[in-house]
Amino acid sequence: MFDSNQLKKKKILGMGNALLDILIKIPSDEVLKQLNLPKGRMQLVDKNVAQSVLKATDAYEKEIHSGGSAANTIAGIAQLGVETAFVGVVGSDTYGENFQNDLAKAGIASKLIKSQNDSGTAVTLISKDSERTFATYLGAAIELSEKHLSSELFKGYNYFHIEGYLVQNHDLIHNALVLAKENGLQVSLDLASFNVVESNLDFLKTHIQKYVDIVFANEEEAKAFTGEDNPELALDILSQYCTTAIVKIGKKGSLVKHAGKVYKIGTIPVQSVDTTGAGDAYAAGFLAGLSQDLSFEKCGELGSILSGNVIEFIGARIPDARWEKMRSSIQAIFA
Repeated sequence: MFDSNQLKKKKILGMGNALLDILIKIPSDEVLKQLNLPKGRMQLVDKNVAQSVLKATDAYEKEIHSGGSAANTIAGIAQLGVETAFVGVVGSDTYGENFQNDLAKAGIASKLIKSQNDSGTAVTLISKDSERTFATYLGAAIELSEKHLSSELFKGYNYFHIEGYLVQNHDLIHNALVLAKENGLQVSLDLASFNVVESNLDFLKTHIQKYVDIVFANEEEAKAFTGEDNPELALDILSQYCTTAIVKIGKKGSLVKHAGKVYKIGTIPVQSVDTTGAGDAYAAGFLAGLSQDLSFEKCGELGSILSGNVIEFIGARIPDARWEKMRSSIQAIFA
């Protein structure tokens, strides 16, 4: 979307679960009861359940988009004109082909590994009141492991962004962090989910302090990491583990702490429709700004613009038409 020739030639590599988001509008919550899916929750399912959900909702209106937390962030960064690449595993199937085509369309360098198993899917069932219920089948995405990593993969990149959903694979994360730092990359981690933080707290604290430069957390994740309800106190503790700490506080904006200084970032006026992908979009704006040496205030403002716009639509990515409307405000920040 934006002229990459005007930007500093810094490149960002992302790694995460490569999932196809399948968004389905359901006529009533009776569908959820029939499928035994608790309304408003994310539930990991196996292949058989995933297929049953898709079969039961085949007649309903649906949209299919490439997704996954880190992939969403990398897609947003690419839209801003920064060079990017993405590492993940997809199946040798139609969904995998769609994912790869979407990367190419967005100008993202593909570092995808192909599996003989089915690609992962995140089925989002959207009720009439806009509440979202998720049935996530990780499929081939979960096969990403340390054996897929090499020093060569990181060469030529300046930043490495990881989604927290991968943290449960300790060997993968440890090796990725070591290789990234050996090759001089700044490392960014989105904590992703409070239950992931709670289940891997000791591992996270050790590895963030040793290897991670930038940490993104929402209030729940920050509390799980620090034990603090107050986001400002949680920010202080989190900043002791990394160079730049960010705590997102919903409608109140975000807090950024770097080199002892706290930056309070506001939000933009929006009509919220679906908060899916808001954190991913914020990270995209912030990291894109950081890669261009913008001030922390401007990085935060860019994150707020992207996160504010994505929640006005169903799905985790901003539609092309909206990017055009955002052009002037984004260019003003880059200028």
